Amino acid sequence: MSTTHVDVRRGAYHDSVSLLQVSRTVADVTGVEAAQVAMATELNVEVLTGMGFEVPDGAGPNDLVVAVRAVDDDAVAAGLGAATAALSAKSAPSGGFGDAPAPRTTSGAVRVGEAQLALISVPGRFATTEALDAISAGASVMLFSDNVPVEDEVRLKDAAAAADVLVMGPDCGTAVVGGVALGFANVVEAGPIGMVAASGTGAQQVMCLLDAAGVGISHCLGVGGRDLKSAVGGRSTRQALAALAADPATTSIIVVSKPPDEEVLADLEAYAAGLGLPVHWATLGAGRPDLTTALEAVLRDEGSDAPEWPKWLSDSDPEPGSVGGTLRGLFCGGTLADEAMLLAADTLGDIRSNIPLRDDLALGSDMRHDGHLVIDFGDDGLTQGRAHPMIDPTLRMERIAAEAADPSCGVLLLDLVLGFGAHQDPAGELADAIRAAKDTAATGGRELPVVVSLTGTESDPQGLTRTGETLSAAGASVFLSNRDATRHALTLLGGAR
Repeated sequence: MSTTHVDVRRGAYHDSVSLLQVSRTVADVTGVEAAQVAMATELNVEVLTGMGFEVPDGAGPNDLVVAVRAVDDDAVAAGLGAATAALSAKSAPSGGFGDAPAPRTTSGAVRVGEAQLALISVPGRFATTEALDAISAGASVMLFSDNVPVEDEVRLKDAAAAADVLVMGPDCGTAVVGGVALGFANVVEAGPIGMVAASGTGAQQVMCLLDAAGVGISHCLGVGGRDLKSAVGGRSTRQALAALAADPATTSIIVVSKPPDEEVLADLEAYAAGLGLPVHWATLGAGRPDLTTALEAVLRDEGSDAPEWPKWLSDSDPEPGSVGGTLRGLFCGGTLADEAMLLAADTLGDIRSNIPLRDDLALGSDMRHDGHLVIDFGDDGLTQGRAHPMIDPTLRMERIAAEAADPSCGVLLLDLVLGFGAHQDPAGELADAIRAAKDTAATGGRELPVVVSLTGTESDPQGLTRTGETLSAAGASVFLSNRDATRHALTLLGGAR
């Protein structure tokens, strides 16, 4: 008989990434069957309830919940002790200000540290205040926070332009500034190509393809996924282009974006034409090249040949065109999901999604449909109150298992993004999920091919080849190019429109 304990610690705030690590530490204690350490947000309470824990009434978003289920009282006590120790370690002051008291505001920290850049990652409703505080102190801002209203984004970017600093974001997940990786970023060599990215995983895809081609980058300046939309008007993109054009280490620029609004793109193209150095466009959209094809054109323009992009094929893939059913794409990266839908739509027709290509293709709240679908698990609606799926893949893992049991699912198309900020060792966990999914399908009398778009470099902490080989051994076909992964998934499906 298991023993369960739920402890609510009032007013004890910790960020979600730290709490994810604490939860894993507690779950690894001998005798612990389940553990969750999280702030009592509405979503987290729902997750805890789903795990079988009863959260006391009155617990709110500013309260910490420590929930442990174990084989006996001693194991529960050991789990609670591990949670307390891990939380204390996360709360320990890091120092850095000598005998002076630590600054209590963002602007104070900027001034004391003489910082030129502030990285802000707080809940979206607080992000604008903190970003404006940093701007007022003369710092550029990388705004990692999502769920920031678009009108606040415009206000921040106008304030930054007036102060001659740059706002990267909101929802800016990736940047590399002067060789320093910020947010989710990969280990790449220094080189002559600058990047402006209205996309996180799109930027990572391009920088990793460049790395595979032996080409380095000077900087990657993220601008937030909405910057090339009409509501924002390319405000940060224009500033980032100007900054890279003035950088002596940058000889050409690539602009990477989710599908932009046409009038914004046209204005930026006209502006870029006067900068005095080549600007290339890897902007997704109907009738425009995918990221890999756009990058291959850049390499040709730069006098280089595109290599054969790395791949690790599974021996268990069925014959092309032999698989019935539908495409189910389960992505952590929104740009990679967008690209997969754009590539697949010509062959498959309508694809449902929580980030649909057309409004009438939006998935319902249950995220279910018996046709082709692609889900972005990193979308704002699925990350409120929880870590990004590149850190905590729980929701996607659950959906992989559900799709494996669904006889209408013909091919699973997944992404996996390596690098700083991402899960420290994702290959083994995803490989186990892939094996389990294929076994579930086999029990139901069908094959379930799995295709993985793997974004990373050999120098990433997780290791590109090591990860590719692990996933291939589990039965997946793995591709560095998201284009090539999507095309492979399409070749396996027998049912076009």
